[in-house]
Amino acid sequence: MLAAHYDSLLVLISIAVAVLASYTALDMAGRIDSAQKKGASWWLAGGAIAMGIGIWSMHFIGMLAFRLPIALGYDLGLTFLSLVIAIIASGFALWRISQPTLPLRQLGISAVLMGVAIAAMHYTGMAAMRMTPGIQYDPLLFGISVAIAIAASGAALWIAFMLRKNTPRVRLARAGAALVMGAAIVGMHYTGMAAANFPPGSVCLSAGQGIAPGWLAVVVGVVTLAILTIALLTSVLDSRLESQTAKLAKSLAAANQELSRQALQDNLTKLPNRTLLEDRLEQVIYKAARAHSRFALMFLDLDGFKAINDSLGHHIGDLLLIDVAHRLRNALRAQDTVARLGGDEFVVLLEVTDPEDAAPIADKIVRIIGLPYHIDKYSLSVSTSIGIAIYPEDGSSRHDLLINADAAMYHTKAAGRNGYHFFETSMNTNAHNQLELMQDLRLALERKEFQLHYQPKFTAAGGTMTGAEALIRWHHPRRGLVAPDNFIPLAEKTGLIIPIGEWVLNEACRQMRAWHDMGHDKWKIAVNLSAVQFSNENLLDLVQSTLARHRLPAQCLILEVTESTAMQDVDASLLTLTKLSDAGVDISIDDFGTGYSSLLHLKRMPACELKIDRGFINELERGSDDAAIVSAIVALGRSLNLRIVAEGVETEKQKDFLTALGCNDLQGYLLGRPMTPDNFIAAVEAARIAA
Repeated sequence: MLAAHYDSLLVLISIAVAVLASYTALDMAGRIDSAQKKGASWWLAGGAIAMGIGIWSMHFIGMLAFRLPIALGYDLGLTFLSLVIAIIASGFALWRISQPTLPLRQLGISAVLMGVAIAAMHYTGMAAMRMTPGIQYDPLLFGISVAIAIAASGAALWIAFMLRKNTPRVRLARAGAALVMGAAIVGMHYTGMAAANFPPGSVCLSAGQGIAPGWLAVVVGVVTLAILTIALLTSVLDSRLESQTAKLAKSLAAANQELSRQALQDNLTKLPNRTLLEDRLEQVIYKAARAHSRFALMFLDLDGFKAINDSLGHHIGDLLLIDVAHRLRNALRAQDTVARLGGDEFVVLLEVTDPEDAAPIADKIVRIIGLPYHIDKYSLSVSTSIGIAIYPEDGSSRHDLLINADAAMYHTKAAGRNGYHFFETSMNTNAHNQLELMQDLRLALERKEFQLHYQPKFTAAGGTMTGAEALIRWHHPRRGLVAPDNFIPLAEKTGLIIPIGEWVLNEACRQMRAWHDMGHDKWKIAVNLSAVQFSNENLLDLVQSTLARHRLPAQCLILEVTESTAMQDVDASLLTLTKLSDAGVDISIDDFGTGYSSLLHLKRMPACELKIDRGFINELERGSDDAAIVSAIVALGRSLNLRIVAEGVETEKQKDFLTALGCNDLQGYLLGRPMTPDNFIAAVEAARIAA
């Protein structure tokens, strides 16, 4: 037999190609598994070509490394056929491992088919030398080479199937597996080469006609390595692109989910918002209409929330709303819905069999909302007014139910708050009037429909006029003169009290400037502050700028604050009153005796006067306990060096009694009714002439 040997460099190149081809095959398997259906077909075709060229190149370079003492060459047609067989075998392998499962029986059949194909590729390549006489194969080594091909194919299929998922450490596992697979492929090839025997006198008929060895081995190796490297880089880059795309898709999905949540959920309380409520309400109406059943819609509004929000800040108000929402969620059943419409307004949807079933739930809500709240350093309390509408009696549409429940809620507020009422038809008229009045109130300032009347104040002892109290009146174009009690609460609820209060202060100071210019520079003008105005952080700046605008000394202005307002948050009130007092403005505690002041708190207040509520004055002549209360208030005021003003004086007996007690100033219809500025001066002149 002819003695054969191998070119060491080409052997090393063939081994490197085998390992790289194995790794490329494993990576391609992962790309095919993760790609979409259309993309998987392209990866399968490209992977089959790259993997087939890699396997074939390893065998071809190994054959080129083979040296005999005769000239060698390779038939072009048979060499190309061996390449086609390698590509088909690679395509079959990639297709097989791209299937969802790989049962043991299928693995065995696939290993045999692929192993036979690889062996066929090898021995077809050997036949391309066209040796005469023919190559004699050792049967044992020939069988071993085919067995190695089948075993290597089975191992490769199983490894590729197991490593096709892109797990965190899959690339390291694929590198190790590629070494094993490459060794198996090399072992099969060189075992097959060892099985070949060349008798003495053998001649290669392809020598000089087919492909010449030598430099061609290096070219094939370099080209193959380039193809495999490009294929591998393409796979890696595509994998990273897919990973980035997946992350982007995940981020977009999360963003869309967050946008959907924000579109349907109140950001503060995490309750359903108006949009989601309307959708659920439509569903409940549809369900109830089909089943001929009922449900209740409750409209809730918090009593006293605005004062807390304005005086303590929006942060505390927000925390209070969150606590209220939490209590509402815990108070209701899983099938019920509670939503926040905005501000301090909530809506509850309840499944009920009879209208009366809503009453105990409403009562429960009123009770739990009324419990104390402990937020930061504050202990707060609010109540709730609830209106209830029942489907279908009180409306068959979403709009009607909301409007009627809202009307019932306003009726609850008008009835004293902190409770609930079921809707009645008559409430719609009241609600319509309230809505119309609110709309007119927004335009009243612009249309200059407000006017100030002035009620004079006199010293009790000498009857000398000390000034006046400014009282607002609304001359409505259709309703006529609207009393403050009918629109001030509405103005406070809507926040319109702020611009209205600014107008009152400015107009009162303007009028006072006019009276000063007329020589009445000893008079003082009293202006009432609502709870909302008192908690406004810009109050001091407003007062100072208004006085400066009309060139008035601060001591000519008296700001009247009700006792309940001053005692709502004693520390905050003390701070505000101190700033006003330091600016030179007189402070009067109005409606004294109706609140719950303690002597400790009262003596800390920088007030100049106490104003006894008219309710106590009305009962003086009837021998009630009010005389004792008034006497106590006067004594308390004197002990604190405060002026005492009694309002609502309507009879001579009241005047005499209050004067005898030691009241400083008196005010009431007996002494003078609220008047326009012109009538006020006319009355002053008439009194001067009469004197």
